[in-house]
Amino acid sequence: MQPSVHDTPRWWLWPTILSIDAPVVVVLWQRVIARSAAADAGPAEMFVLGCSVWLAYSADRWIEGWRLPPESIQTHRHHFHQRWRWPIAAVWAVMFALDFAIAVRGLPSLEFRAGALILVPVSAYLLSHQLMHRNSRWRAPKEVCVAVLLGGGAALFAASRPGADLAGMAVPMALFVLLCFSNCALISVWEDEVDRSHGQTSLVLQFGSAARFSRALPWVLSALSAGAWLFAGPGAAPAAACATVSAVLLGAVDLAEGRIGRIPARVLADVALMTPFATLFAGGR
Repeated sequence: MQPSVHDTPRWWLWPTILSIDAPVVVVLWQRVIARSAAADAGPAEMFVLGCSVWLAYSADRWIEGWRLPPESIQTHRHHFHQRWRWPIAAVWAVMFALDFAIAVRGLPSLEFRAGALILVPVSAYLLSHQLMHRNSRWRAPKEVCVAVLLGGGAALFAASRPGADLAGMAVPMALFVLLCFSNCALISVWEDEVDRSHGQTSLVLQFGSAARFSRALPWVLSALSAGAWLFAGPGAAPAAACATVSAVLLGAVDLAEGRIGRIPARVLADVALMTPFATLFAGGR
């Protein structure tokens, strides 16, 4: 039996409730992808990316909490964003101003323009999936959109650097996009009743065979990542190693989900993508 959204959340739920887990994942992968391109992610790039991801996730959950009647909400994260709607809006406005100020003052002009450009698909996603096409079965799957946007964000600043090795970063970026998609696809399996209650379309609700595909995907991805680890160039090896471990962990979380429940599985699925944390102590590529 799942705990009620009105129960006091356990401590380990707060990173998900506060939309902190996704920014951490993307910033960790930003560093790995940048190094595969013979570039680096400085403090400004890391802050702007992490803050921008937080703004997007918070906006998505804020809109969801605003639209839904209280009795239909099935998750702590949406309940929190509904209950604390206006304080969160105030914090969001402050963080947006800070994000913009750091971007203006800390990013080179090419990176700033690239960051401004990605606002278009992010805004289009929020507009389409939360407002215009929310209930459409034929819209682009949100899991695909999120994975592509997160992968593009993680690679954006490194790819904007003059002289960046774009070919070298192709495999790490592709693996990260696939990991994000696998993460989102599994969550759509575990939270299918949540999406039904929220009136939200998901991969599993759009396509009948998506559940089997989603549960097989981490194991397929672990094999692909292991092959990239063995045969890709040395610049891609750290990302491939991280992707291999992350994919295996995602598969393991899915196997355990029936015993531990969807809520712990949802948290652990994001933790599984944090394997680049180990590279912080590796001392190089």
